[in-house]
Amino acid sequence: MSVLALQLAGPLQAWGARSRFARRTTENAPTKSGVIGLLAAALGRRRTDDVSDLGRLRYAVRVDQPGVRVRDFQTAHHADTGDAMPVSERFYLADAVFFAALEGDAGLIARLDRALRDPVFLPYLGRRSCPPARRIDLGVRDADLWTVIAEQEWIAADWYQRSRRREAEVELGVWLDTGPGHTAAHELRDVPLSFAPEHRRYAVRGVAHTTVTTSNPYAEADTPAPDAPALHHDPFAALGGD
Repeated sequence: MSVLALQLAGPLQAWGARSRFARRTTENAPTKSGVIGLLAAALGRRRTDDVSDLGRLRYAVRVDQPGVRVRDFQTAHHADTGDAMPVSERFYLADAVFFAALEGDAGLIARLDRALRDPVFLPYLGRRSCPPARRIDLGVRDADLWTVIAEQEWIAADWYQRSRRREAEVELGVWLDTGPGHTAAHELRDVPLSFAPEHRRYAVRGVAHTTVTTSNPYAEADTPAPDAPALHHDPFAALGGD
């Protein structure tokens, strides 16, 4: 087994798992379906192609910089009739950074690594209007999924790390697939069975939430205040007496 490491950072991201009709929401972290869609695009697969091999990869994502949720309203007109379409309400994560990892067969992981370095279709962060701001591929790691998630250095933006300079160690949230035989605390319908536009289908996966601690390279050391000089008050000194 090998692990593919990814960084997902951009001005805007949108990872919907429950979006319906004119309201397009986003989860607080990249969904498995969104990341698998990104990988399938890099491989050059069409929406109607089989993605079951990618769906079997074990997935985890770490929230290195949570970002800010923003809402946008979009309008459109029908291309043929010119009639106004319903107003679309769309949500995004602004200035977010995530570290994601996928564990699976070494051969498949190696192909995905090569594809991300030279993608057939350009990757985006959940929606086509959300291009990445950094390179996505962080290489292949020869370790288990949890070790990769726990040992990766903090990849939040420098300004965000500085904003938390009073914390020598920072706690980061992690969402990961639960293994066989483990009870899932959460469930999310984001395992793609088909990306076909006519009939998109998703399966449910068990998700566990935990945290890891990482060091802050911009942490400021606590400098103790200098000792105040000792004060000695002699009330008889003013009288000139011995």
